[in-house]
Amino acid sequence: MLRIVMMGTGPFAVPSFRRLLDSEHEVLALLTQPPRVLRGNRQAPPSPMRAVAEEANLPVHWPESVNTPEAHEILKGYDADLFVVCDYGQILSAESLSLAKLGGINLHGSLLPKYRGAAPVNWAMYNGDPETGVTVIHMTPKLDGGPILAIAKTPIDADEDAVELEERLSQLGVDPVIDSIALLEENGINPPGELQDAAQVTKARRLRKEDGDLPWARTAAEIYNQHRAFQPWPGTFTHWLREGAKPLRLIVKRMTPVASDAHVAPGQIASVQDGRLIVATKSGQIALEEVQPAGKRVMQAAEFLNGYGIRPGQSFGSFEPLLGGDAAPPATPGNRS
Repeated sequence: MLRIVMMGTGPFAVPSFRRLLDSEHEVLALLTQPPRVLRGNRQAPPSPMRAVAEEANLPVHWPESVNTPEAHEILKGYDADLFVVCDYGQILSAESLSLAKLGGINLHGSLLPKYRGAAPVNWAMYNGDPETGVTVIHMTPKLDGGPILAIAKTPIDADEDAVELEERLSQLGVDPVIDSIALLEENGINPPGELQDAAQVTKARRLRKEDGDLPWARTAAEIYNQHRAFQPWPGTFTHWLREGAKPLRLIVKRMTPVASDAHVAPGQIASVQDGRLIVATKSGQIALEEVQPAGKRVMQAAEFLNGYGIRPGQSFGSFEPLLGGDAAPPATPGNRS
């Protein structure tokens, strides 16, 4: 039996946390991110991990930084054997990791060394990877850079979005976490692990609002991957280039790729079919099925057609470049470190 301090904030960590609470190990406390402050100085609801911990009557701490002397005093008081970290939102220093006898393990939502960073699930889907998975590492101060203790793979379904994939991965990660803890319990501070190949490292940077801008000059498959990958935030959007009026921003709520050999300029409305707007891309077409005009409610494409008078031959365009600047990753498989 190990004495464990859990560190996590978001929903990705919850299934593993619940399994640990039901295991033979002693979970001592949770460290999570500080509560967010909303408009009007209101506090956001407790993080998913904090809610689970409080349900289990577990002590909860939310230091601004886990690497401060104050946080270290908290951790020293628990005399933990191991830190289990997942979806926490902070990077532990070498000194922080040294405060548990066996250091820390981290559950990450990719097949490391691919997609180190904040948004691995999103970028794997954006890039059209056929499979992804989860990796448990024995932590070092380098972000997502420690030796691999366990790994599990799964195909990326053609029509699932990032929310659905992340939920599947959170469940997939439970057994690798338990197996990795067993490795450390049996072998001590130097468990058998596989060093990551530095030549294969790619990055998965944090998402930005502008990432949702649809680039019609890409293929229908790429645009559909983008739409699925960037749910629920930043979502995807485009602008209707109206004649004699300011472009109208449209949030795209639902779309489907459509095979086509029509020769129409990317972004142009090629046709209207069954109440759907069919938009040309570099290769293939996209059927817009549900949209939300700026400042309005979500509506079916047919209702938008009837209410706004949009017609074939008009165009959608991009005013906020999808991946501008030197932080832009290439389409496959992610920017190299």
